[in-house]
Formats: sequence, C-alpha cells, structure tokens
Amino acid sequence: MSEDDATPDAEQAESDGGSDPTPGVPDDVQKYDRFKKMDGAEYERVNEFLRDRTYITAREWAIARLCADFRTETGVEMTKIGENLPELVPFMTDTYTPQAVNQARSAFEDKVTKAGATFLYGAMSDFFTADELDDLMYEATEVAKFLLEVEGVELSVEEELDAEDRISGVMQDVREASDELRRSESTCPNCGHEMSGDAGHADD
Repeated sequence: MSEDDATPDAEQAESDGGSDPTPGVPDDVQKYDRFKKMDGAEYERVNEFLRDRTYITAREWAIARLCADFRTETGVEMTKIGENLPELVPFMTDTYTPQAVNQARSAFEDKVTKAGATFLYGAMSDFFTADELDDLMYEATEVAKFLLEVEGVELSVEEELDAEDRISGVMQDVREASDELRRSESTCPNCGHEMSGDAGHADD
C-alpha cells in the first residue's frame, strides 16, 4: 500500500505508536503496565523464585496485585481480572473465573497472615538476638523490594533508607513489647486463659 493509500485510521495508529487497540480488551487493561519487566518470563520460573523465598505462588502474587489495582468503590473487578489475566500478567497464560480469582486472593491473605504470625512469634519468643532479627529483616526487605521493583515500583535511595529506618523502628518496638509481655500476665487468644510469667511457681 502506498503512502497515498493510507487511511486516516492507519495514520492515527502510526502516530499512537504503530499498534491498534486490541479488540475486546478494556482500555484500562491495555494501559496496565505492571509486570512488564517480566515479558517473556515463564510461570514455572517465577513460581520457583517465589517458592524459594516466600510462602506465596506466582498465581497468588499476581492476582493479589491485580485485586489491589482493580478495586472500585463497589469491590474488586474479579470478572475483568479473570477474563484478561493473560493480557495483564505476562507469565499467566490462562483465563480465570471470578471464583478462581477470589480463591487466589484469599489464599494470599491467609498466607500473609500465617507468615506474619510465625515471624512475630519468632521475634517475640527470644529465639533470636537483636542482631539476628536485624539480619532476618534485611533479607526479607530485600526480597520485598525486588518484588516491588518487578511490579514497576521505582524506589529512590531516600525512600529505601526511610523504609528501612521505619522497619528497624518497628522491630525495636516489637522487641521491647515482647520483653514486657514475657514479664507480665497475658491472656490466651484461643481459650481466654490467663497466663503469667511466673506460671508453674508456687506462691511465696
């Protein structure tokens, strides 16, 4: 086709970057640019990376991120996420039902809750020294920052240092609170039984 034969639509497509919008795909899906750094990545490779460093799967990671990004005043657009999953995330190849999207999001939330409880118990139980906890937090923070960067979040050096300072401050508070907890009475979250730091000792 000669330049004289070019239609206005074709000229507009060239000025927009040379590609037409994908038919049937919502505009906000086409403009979604997270995970672009993972173009060409295979699901199994992504899943293996996450399995080695976290409790979540690649499916749970991607869908949790999408549920956060496609949340409206009336809820999460689970149908849109499921129907356009391969368009939204390069390493996802199949569409999902809204039920499957909800299941993956729920699994993500459950794992985060359990991982948080496990970590806090370890931090509060006096199994680790302050320096060992700092090392654990450093390693965890590095993985978290990497995942954010893969999602397309650009962190400045100042933002990274600020986040590390805030995390360090929180961990200091955890250590101090755990010291107080072990020395004072507390209540079992399951049965309500009062536990004392002096439990098992006879009264003087």
